[in-house]
Amino acid sequence: MDDLIIRKDRRAGRITFNRPQALNALSHDMALAIHQALDDWRNDPDVDLVIIDAEGDKAFCAGGDIAAVYQAGLKGDHAEGERFFFDEYRMNAAIADYPKPIVALMQGFVMGGGVGVGGHASHRIVGDTTKIAMPESGIGLIPDVGGSWLLAHAPGRIGEYLMLTADRMGPGDAIHAGFADYYLPEGDWPALIDKLAESGDVSIIAGAPAPEAPLASADLSAFEGESVADIIAALEAAGDDTALKPIRRNSPLSMAAGLRLVREARSDARMQDSLQREYRFTSRATRDGDFIEGVRAQIIDKDRNPKWRADASPAAVDAILSPLGADELHFDEAQGKTP
Repeated sequence: MDDLIIRKDRRAGRITFNRPQALNALSHDMALAIHQALDDWRNDPDVDLVIIDAEGDKAFCAGGDIAAVYQAGLKGDHAEGERFFFDEYRMNAAIADYPKPIVALMQGFVMGGGVGVGGHASHRIVGDTTKIAMPESGIGLIPDVGGSWLLAHAPGRIGEYLMLTADRMGPGDAIHAGFADYYLPEGDWPALIDKLAESGDVSIIAGAPAPEAPLASADLSAFEGESVADIIAALEAAGDDTALKPIRRNSPLSMAAGLRLVREARSDARMQDSLQREYRFTSRATRDGDFIEGVRAQIIDKDRNPKWRADASPAAVDAILSPLGADELHFDEAQGKTP
């Protein structure tokens, strides 16, 4: 596959995103190929660790390639989205649970699907250009790919803040929030990759002192509110127009569901529980959510003026996050890789 370069390099399995012209957006086929490579190397005695990196200086992976999901949803075909998210989330879980170390080197934009690949690796490296965000509410989705799990385990109310505002974290904030482990100037990455492939030993990773983390000292008390409306009211009382501006642009249903997902994920025993809950939303997104309109406004027509229509009441959130019965996301390989 041209969009991914998958190979063995001495003691390492190597996966390199190779769609720099598309900001290394993750397609369905790419998600399946990553999962297959991990399966192939799981019991390979020649592979001691896995290295995931990306071509180009603008993005590690700026999100999922959801064009096919959008086009199918327009035609009333909701199965395309179900299959895409089902397979993507199983790949995310495979990364999180992998028995060998996975080193992810994340430069530039790391958003949505990119967080699902790099954010669950065992050794996550960021550099000066890194910008990590979960902007899904702007296209009528929720923080998925295990994003609700990561947000839930960020300190204080950083999770709620990032979910609602889609703010971009630099390297310092990414480490502080638990989305990364090491800061290393990107000029040092090729030498580190070479040493990792030669030695197969992740103990050689040594990060440099991390840059400042503005979120560590930010007042996010407004995000303690029970509902999105409560949070908006607190931000209005504080005169925080910077936070209010993106919140007012996002899908109300996506924000209400996302807020619940982040808070419920704090009680999850494992990331798979969060993924399963996320799938309940995304598998219904083209049918019951604001996804079609969000993609139209932000990606297709690019008028940046979505007309949100989905009900955002507590009952609607209950419905879109309700269990799927026999169609629930599962992680049993014996049951196949698609719903």
